[in-house]
Amino acid sequence: MDRYERIIAMHRVLQAARRAVTVARLQDELGCSRATVYRDLAFLRDGLMAPLIGDGEAGFSYDKESVERFELPGLWLNSEELHALLAAQQLLSRSSGGMLSAALAPLQQRVEKLLDAHSGGKRWPVERVRVLPHRLRRMDEHAFRIVASAVLERRRIAFDYRARSTDEKTRRNVSPQRLTHYRDNWYLDAWDEDRNGLRSFSIDRITGARLLDGIATDVAEDELNSHLAGSYGIFSGAPKGWATIVFSAKAARWVADEHWHSQQQGRFLSDGRYELKVPYSVPRELLMDVLHYGSDAEIVEPHALREQARTLLQLALGNYQD
Repeated sequence: MDRYERIIAMHRVLQAARRAVTVARLQDELGCSRATVYRDLAFLRDGLMAPLIGDGEAGFSYDKESVERFELPGLWLNSEELHALLAAQQLLSRSSGGMLSAALAPLQQRVEKLLDAHSGGKRWPVERVRVLPHRLRRMDEHAFRIVASAVLERRRIAFDYRARSTDEKTRRNVSPQRLTHYRDNWYLDAWDEDRNGLRSFSIDRITGARLLDGIATDVAEDELNSHLAGSYGIFSGAPKGWATIVFSAKAARWVADEHWHSQQQGRFLSDGRYELKVPYSVPRELLMDVLHYGSDAEIVEPHALREQARTLLQLALGNYQD
């Protein structure tokens, strides 16, 4: 039981008690040491302003005249924890009706129980917070189950893959390494046996998947992270260079607070604009994100990436010529 859970449990015990609660009983209820009980009581009284009265000999209780006006803070989670739990809750709810529903039901109940526990003991109003899927793509659930099984069971797998960029269909034999959930879609990180290298595959582009005989080749975690997370985007690969993008003073208010890459470098310029530098390998995704800012973003270097952006903008402009 962590500190927040102990505080909530302590609050419930004191709230329900008709007489002073001894430290020994609190130790038993909370499963912690005498010193921890005293620290939590002090935090409840001094940090949360609970109407706590009493001492270590006679026990502790809430002041009856003030307790009705006291409530614990409504949320004990930070923003990242809340997003993780809500994202998990919504991912699990999307599986309702499928073959995994019965197996996942206890996990979904546990997530909802955690949300309730950290909302001051009240039911967490899930409908009051939204985690919106963005550009969620349709996926063959049969292919996903085979791919996921191959990852978990460490089995080799074969499948047909139609690349989105070229629409070319190829047959792949791979050793799966891990599943990645990125921007609301699923990807397979794998060792491509025919190309002798690490690749990421969008699972919605996989068909004809089947398990192969033999154990999958394992790639070290450090090598996976270095190759697949070293550059910008999901299909990153080892970084080939750094991109420098300058954003207008207006856009700087957003970009300065955004996380583009773990190794990004950013600084405000003297005129209020914002300069961002990120490592990249495959430029496609980086270009899309930069062009999302329209005229508020300019790729300064390298020259080749700047020219690619210019070409894309010219092609886009051509669509609007009368």
